[in-house]
Amino acid sequence: MEKELLQEESQVAMIVLIAILVVLLMGIALVLFFFLSRKKIIQTALEKTNLELSYQKELLHATIQTQEKERKRIAQDLHDAISAKLTVISLTTNVLIDRTPPDFEDANDMLCHILEVTTQTLDSSRTLAHNLLPPILENFGLVAAVEEVCDAFINSQQVAITYKTVYNGYLSKEEELHLFRIIQELLNNSVRHGKATYIALDIMEDQEQLYVAYVDNGKGFDTTNTAVKKGIGLKNIETRVAILQGTFSFYSQLSEGFQCTIYINKQPQHTHEKKLHSISYG
Repeated sequence: MEKELLQEESQVAMIVLIAILVVLLMGIALVLFFFLSRKKIIQTALEKTNLELSYQKELLHATIQTQEKERKRIAQDLHDAISAKLTVISLTTNVLIDRTPPDFEDANDMLCHILEVTTQTLDSSRTLAHNLLPPILENFGLVAAVEEVCDAFINSQQVAITYKTVYNGYLSKEEELHLFRIIQELLNNSVRHGKATYIALDIMEDQEQLYVAYVDNGKGFDTTNTAVKKGIGLKNIETRVAILQGTFSFYSQLSEGFQCTIYINKQPQHTHEKKLHSISYG
């Protein structure tokens, strides 16, 4: 009897010991699981952060490139359109002053030339100022500025454009300028690079967001070509959309034109589109 009791106690002790070992193993397994899961979560978060930092650096680089390109263009315009003409005026004036006594007919021709070059210089300075900040955008807003730039392209008889705008002016002046530059960039790319003959542009606003739809019938491009996707034109657009905290999506194929959509949200909202290359900000 005593032997049986000892055997039972031994069995109970063994069962308890096994149970304790099982619990310990489960505890260790749970600790390892949470540790590894946490490590994977941290690693994923770090990878995401690194990707975001990498993209931000790329975006900053593109912004700097855009700024430098704009500075070079302004410097070139100042040199070609303003400085060179002022030099001609200065030289002609000096010749006129140095001639003693002045020949009336020659002096009259020189004065007419000075007047002509001065008028050209004023026109060039107005054009340069208009390119830096279109007066119509400053004075009458985005809708009028978009209508003006579209009409200018239509009057060139290079391209036909249909456009529609429904916009109540909730963006700031600075934000409107960014959106206007985006429209300019799209139009320039379509005509100069895409050789488009038709463009459709819609700018629509509802209670939640501003929506821009753009389509052309140009020659298109291969979206798998990284060099094309990272071209300065698309980068300019991406940079400005990022500043506006919007979403930029585009689609193109060779010989199939180009189309894109831009969403600028009044409130944070995610937009998903199939078969589109999408870049989201903010």
